[in-house]
Amino acid sequence: MSNTNRRQLSVSLYLNYLVHGLGLIILAQNMQALSQHWQTPIATVSYVVSGVGIGRLLAYFIFGSLSDRYGRKVFINIGMLSYFVFFVGMAVVKNIQVAYALAVLAGIANSALDSGTYTTFIEMGGKQGSANILLKAFVSIGEFILPLLVVSLETNKLWYGWSFMLPAAILVVNAWLLNRQKFPAKNQADAATTQTTSTLSKSRRWLATIGLAGYGYTSMALMILYTQWISLFVTTEMGYHQVVAHLLLSLYSIGSITGVIVIFLLLRLGLAEKQLLIPMNLISLITLGVVSYTNLAWLSMLAAFVFGFSAAGGVLQMGVNLLIKLYPHIKGRVTGLYFTFGSIASFTIPLVTGWLSKQSIGAAMRFDLVIALAGLALVLLTVWALGPSRSLAHERRQINQIDHRIVKLLNQRFETVTVIGELKQADQLPVLDAKRETVVLDRVAKESRQTAHTPYLQAIYEAIMANSREYQTQRGTQTSGTPKAVSTSKEELSND
Repeated sequence: MSNTNRRQLSVSLYLNYLVHGLGLIILAQNMQALSQHWQTPIATVSYVVSGVGIGRLLAYFIFGSLSDRYGRKVFINIGMLSYFVFFVGMAVVKNIQVAYALAVLAGIANSALDSGTYTTFIEMGGKQGSANILLKAFVSIGEFILPLLVVSLETNKLWYGWSFMLPAAILVVNAWLLNRQKFPAKNQADAATTQTTSTLSKSRRWLATIGLAGYGYTSMALMILYTQWISLFVTTEMGYHQVVAHLLLSLYSIGSITGVIVIFLLLRLGLAEKQLLIPMNLISLITLGVVSYTNLAWLSMLAAFVFGFSAAGGVLQMGVNLLIKLYPHIKGRVTGLYFTFGSIASFTIPLVTGWLSKQSIGAAMRFDLVIALAGLALVLLTVWALGPSRSLAHERRQINQIDHRIVKLLNQRFETVTVIGELKQADQLPVLDAKRETVVLDRVAKESRQTAHTPYLQAIYEAIMANSREYQTQRGTQTSGTPKAVSTSKEELSND
């Protein structure tokens, strides 16, 4: 793919997720207007919202598997068309059963977009796995824009349906833009990814798969539970003012967007996903504990921001990136598997926390700590199963760090060589000490931890000593002030 094609395709894919961000909360934001339009209680509108989760649960694995066979572009178009029908239909429908079917269609649209988009970014090659992290940022932008739009329509007494028509219009324009672009070949894998995954034993691959699939559940559950219960929890259990309660949710969102940007940059710099997942999940667990037990408003607000940064700043996307790289030839299927577990979380967490809330709101909220601990355990299992990082970028960073230390040591060696040369010159010692070189090479052989490396290490030391002799000779010539031709032969140059 050309860079121009890659950029233009990326823009279209990101636009879809801005629309997806609008779609995620559009029913909740228009609950009152829809209740009046349908002439039903708000509880009925809430029932319709549940259809989105059903649609996701039904479609994720199927669409993921089919996208491996028929290509990513087909399913991205299915997702866009499904969302278009949802937005336009929901703006005018009056029948509750049809509205529920449209909500299911929205869940199907979400599944189709995820199945085609996450895999496409990976298949673009290079560091495009980091591009998947930015999808969360565009979702957050959509979630930020929509409430402002809804409030504006209500204030100006305009038809609520315009909030549905705007994303529908964006989809029409974006469908034209996207279908002009060429997609990368499906299920292609770069050599580094193939080499890394091929070295894993079957048992370790299965353990990593179980860990990541479970993490698809816990990472989604962690966010759902927090956003659902935090406001009610801090007002009833901690005695915070409503303003503080809303701030804890807003700071969580700001932390989430900040985390997306930071993780994107870190991945672009070459850090591996598994290097970030453990510290991010550990921070999530600690900050969630602070939010759950502290009575200090300022500390709760700080912890809410950091929790958003660590729990909702792209860790969900890093998990799916790892799973895709683990199975490079069935990317769509494993993407569907991962998000199916996330959909199960969307369905089960409200049920579990609803039951816990009958005991206390605190019990419901603090159940998130159990989920955070489970998520950390699953990440630790995954990282252990995958073993040490073996990416080209990672190994080159290791080489750079080693070279940095070697250069500093060689500087010290040449400084010592200078002193030795001065002492030899002062004592008028012979230029060549052949025995000294033999001793050095023998010591290298004894200290080498790999027999196969020994002849190469000795060759390196022969070159170091040759350059040391030349350096001593040049220094000696400059000190004596007598012009002399420089030679690198053993017979003419001093040995260090």
